[in-house]
Amino acid sequence: MICAIVLAAGCSRRMGTQKLLLPYAGSSVIERIVDELLASSLGRVVAVVRADGAGITTRLAGRDIHTVVNPDADGDMLSSVRCGLRALSDDCHAVIVALGDQPTIRSAWIAELIAAHRNSGRGIVVPVHAGKRGHPLLFSLRYREELLQSHDNVGLRGLLAAHADDVLELELSTADVLVDLDVPEDYRRLTGTSATTEP
Repeated sequence: MICAIVLAAGCSRRMGTQKLLLPYAGSSVIERIVDELLASSLGRVVAVVRADGAGITTRLAGRDIHTVVNPDADGDMLSSVRCGLRALSDDCHAVIVALGDQPTIRSAWIAELIAAHRNSGRGIVVPVHAGKRGHPLLFSLRYREELLQSHDNVGLRGLLAAHADDVLELELSTADVLVDLDVPEDYRRLTGTSATTEP
């Protein structure tokens, strides 16, 4: 079974408001991401949130996901990845790590990542566009313990560097794999509206 971890524990300082709750495509950023993951063939979706992430948890209520709290949410991204990895069941053999601020994600990408992983035998699959690596990425859970114990301060980049011969770069036709939301201009560019109103 292939599962997913959604990294949703950020505090959105640069956005100036909780970016995961911003309106997007008739719902919110985080809902759109989780719904696309749930529309794919993934076996389980785990969302990693902050201790004060009640708004996000409320938005995701009623969906078939598991939510875990990152007690070190102000740490780096790897701390959230580790929380998600600990929450995965033993029948997961690979995981897709999705950003909580990439509302352009599509379930079709998930299918392509999974197919590439199965057909190539590679343990790590990264989407690329025009030579640039994007998100989400997939990796085999044979790397779980390594990530739980190593790559501090470098995170998933350290994993990719350590196992470059096991990385498959999957070319996708859309630049959306490179999109995430960090600052108000990112949201304005994507939606044409200001990042000031939560749904």
